[in-house]
This record gives sequence, structure tokens and C-alpha cells, in this order.
Amino acid sequence: MKAAVVKGAGQVPVYEDFDHPHALAGHHLIDVAASALSRITRSKAAGSHYSASGAFPFVAGVDGTGRLEDGQRVYFFAPHAPFGALAERSLVPEANCIPLPDSIDDVTAAAIAIPGMSSWAALTERARFVRGETVLVNGATGASGRLAVQIAKYLGAGKIIATGRNPVSLESLKRAGADFTISLEQDESSLSRAFESHFRQGVDVVLDYLWGPSARSLLIAAAKASADAYPVRFVQIGAISGADIQLPAAVLRATAITLLGSGIGSVTLPRLLHAVKEVFTATVPAGLQIATEAVPLADLNLYWGSSDSQVRTVFTPG
Repeated sequence: MKAAVVKGAGQVPVYEDFDHPHALAGHHLIDVAASALSRITRSKAAGSHYSASGAFPFVAGVDGTGRLEDGQRVYFFAPHAPFGALAERSLVPEANCIPLPDSIDDVTAAAIAIPGMSSWAALTERARFVRGETVLVNGATGASGRLAVQIAKYLGAGKIIATGRNPVSLESLKRAGADFTISLEQDESSLSRAFESHFRQGVDVVLDYLWGPSARSLLIAAAKASADAYPVRFVQIGAISGADIQLPAAVLRATAITLLGSGIGSVTLPRLLHAVKEVFTATVPAGLQIATEAVPLADLNLYWGSSDSQVRTVFTPG
């Protein structure tokens, strides 16, 4: 079969032949329909993700959509190594397959699953979000952050604050559900004042897709503004702006900040898959939207290095 094959550490996947998976007890053989190019797919292929095994060769791709042996349409996650989702066929544990509702097509489901799960699980599993609370999404102009705004709105957030750098995308977030937007393209003191003004009014949950300097500014601003120890649940989801920050110890003593992470490991796989299922169920009634570009898997080399964070590339094997 044709697949995106990773032959060694740090090597870009190559579109070539790979052995077909064979039936295995407790697993499904899946005819793959679509698989999105996600950050976790890239980082696992590069060997830099904390869940990478280091065994080669293997097929890239952590999730996708397809059909079971009986023709049922499913979303699947975490194929059995060395098989991945970027291939014509894959082998997946039965527990990692979710039936797809007829209302959502294969490409949309593949595109929306991981970014939708990231915010749904962060809000419901980690932050224990309560309807009516204020949510701040740090890094909302990317595909995942934009979806987080929509999901927070659907789940009943009383107020949504969105941050980002792209001014056009930031403005469009108001149509997606954001009540206020904050540009990250300003000097540190101005940005801190903007953050502090919102924290003084009360921010219950922060969904952070960036980490780095803006996360540091948010945490310091929360400490300065929350004179009455207003509780803030800060959920770290992504680290696009940097893997590390230097945080003054006093920040954690000055206010009631709870630091949390959300992802594989901090949330059990069954609960992550439950979040994906909830996203699929909500996609149509909530009007969830994600910009998507479907391309043939044969064009892997043309799209693997794509840097457009606002459009999800989805590979189709056929």
C-alpha cells in the first residue's frame, strides 16, 4: 500500500510503498478516507513529541477517518505501530474507533477532531468549566484557537476574550463568538495593562495555545490584578511561542492561580476520545467551522512543511 513512511529520526516522511497491516485480535483494519496534518503528527514524525517511540520505519499520522471491515464510517486515533493514519489502510485498537454521525463528512471530521478535542477537553475535563464563566483564549487566530472560541461560546461562556497577532483574523473572531480581542502585537507594558483590565473584571479560565512571552504576561497580569484572590484556572494546551517561560515565584503566591495542562497524558485516552465524540455531535448544531484544504496523499512532499496555522491540511489516500 502507499503511505507516508518515516525512515529515521528527523527525516521527512516519504510517499512510498509500505507493508499492508494484517488482522489482529482486538483491532480493526480500516480503509483510510482522510487524515489531517496536525502538529502532533509532525512532531511524532520528527521524534520530538514526548510520546514518540523512536522505532523506525513507521507510517506517520496519529488519527483520521475511514471505514471498518463492515463499511461503518469511523474516526480513529492512535493506530497500532508501525502503522499510521497517513496511508491507504491502518490497524487501530477497537477502543480507539468512534462511529461518525452522518451529518459530518470524512474530511471535516478529520480536520476538526484534534483541535476541537483540545479545547473541549481543556474546558470540561481539566478546567471543569461552568456555564456563564469568562474564558480567555490565548492564541485564538490559529485553527485550534478559533475553534476554542466557538466551542466556549457553545458551552455557554458568559464572556470570551481572544488574543492573537493577525489583525484580520482577530477582528473576524468577533463573528465567531469573541466579545473582546487583544492584539499581541504591542509592547509589553501596553499588553500587560490590557490583560490586567480584564483580570480585574474576572477571568475564570485561560486556554493557552502559545506559552512563551504572552503566557508569562498573562500570569503576571492575573497576579497583579486579582487583589481579592480571584481564582483563575490556567490551562496550557500548546507551546507555539516557546517551550519555556521564566515565572516569578511570587506570581503563584499572589493570587489563586491553578496551573493545568491538557493533552495526552494529563487526560486519559478514553476521556479524550469522549471529547472528540462530543465535538462531532456538536459540530452541526453549534455551527462549528474550520478552514480545510483536502489534498492527495501523493502530494505529501508539497504540503508537509505547510506553515498556514489557519487552514488544516487534510490528506486523502485515494
